[in-house]
Amino acid sequence: MRLLFIRHADPDYTKDSLTETGWEEARLLAQRLSREEISAFYCSPLGRARDTAGVTLNAMGRQAQVKDFLQEFLYPVQDPLTGEILDYPWDLLPARWTEEAENFQKDQWLQTPLMRSGKIEEKFSQVAQGLDAILAEHGYIRENNRYITSQGNTETLAFFCHFGVTAVLLSHLLGIPAPVLWHGFCAAPSSVTTLISEEREKGQVFFRCQSFGDVSHLLSAGREPSFAARFCETFENWEQRH
Repeated sequence: MRLLFIRHADPDYTKDSLTETGWEEARLLAQRLSREEISAFYCSPLGRARDTAGVTLNAMGRQAQVKDFLQEFLYPVQDPLTGEILDYPWDLLPARWTEEAENFQKDQWLQTPLMRSGKIEEKFSQVAQGLDAILAEHGYIRENNRYITSQGNTETLAFFCHFGVTAVLLSHLLGIPAPVLWHGFCAAPSSVTTLISEEREKGQVFFRCQSFGDVSHLLSAGREPSFAARFCETFENWEQRH
């Protein structure tokens, strides 16, 4: 089984839609995905993800199931050091999140005061359970840190969603702490992250990341990926986001 986690194209957050660049990225993405044999499509309820998905779905004559758990991971937390309310538990400055060793440990990161302030463990579980319910429909049942199947398959499932929630999905599938994924990886707009199941023992399955944030559909068309999700390469570069 292949899982495609697709970030929405370049966003216009004020309209919860796409920029002009984003619509072009979505078109190039649709050309790429139209060559795939995709068994089922799932989509975040947010406009920027649905608009991105719509270009592919229209091109392929398909429909997607809208799933609330795929919406962006926007749950406020309170910084215990400053009392500041943060709109979401990711996008923390390096001097803040790297100081807590728990952020580099599976499961323990959910128990930090910052994450507990927003009940992030409960929200994480909702995302994990949503994904597992879909995988179960396709014959893969979660057991401890792996999946059990009576009969594996080679289906491809496509998920149109967001960078923040993709990190949560990968954290659940691969056992990597979400803060490491949120801050150590970057998925550009319209990028595709691919995981493939491996059944090396009969009925015993684990997923492996084949590619993260692939933007080959943009590069092959001579387009640079949009900057959204990245920050300044050097502090002096004020033309980039800080």
